[in-house]
Amino acid sequence: MNPEINDPEMTPQERELASAAMQNMARVIDYTLNGKDTPKDQKHYGFALLVYPFGEIDRSHINYVGTGERGDVLTALKELVARWEGRMPQTTETRQ
Repeated sequence: MNPEINDPEMTPQERELASAAMQNMARVIDYTLNGKDTPKDQKHYGFALLVYPFGEIDRSHINYVGTGERGDVLTALKELVARWEGRMPQTTETRQ
């Protein structure tokens, strides 16, 4: 769950605090989705938390923390974008 804090306008101390805050948020989200101390191979849900400043998305960095492997997160994001753009139909099925 290592967050990527890449805002060049932040001081090293601010990046450290932001990283710690995102790690704490990730622990709470993981606990909520998968329970306390669930081994990685027994978790049912992965997640990615994206954090960005409002109104500056073109000029800023998006910070990310999550439990999934980077490739899995990328696949999930591509699927989400395809659905939002109408290139993939929404379904009500639950994956098993």
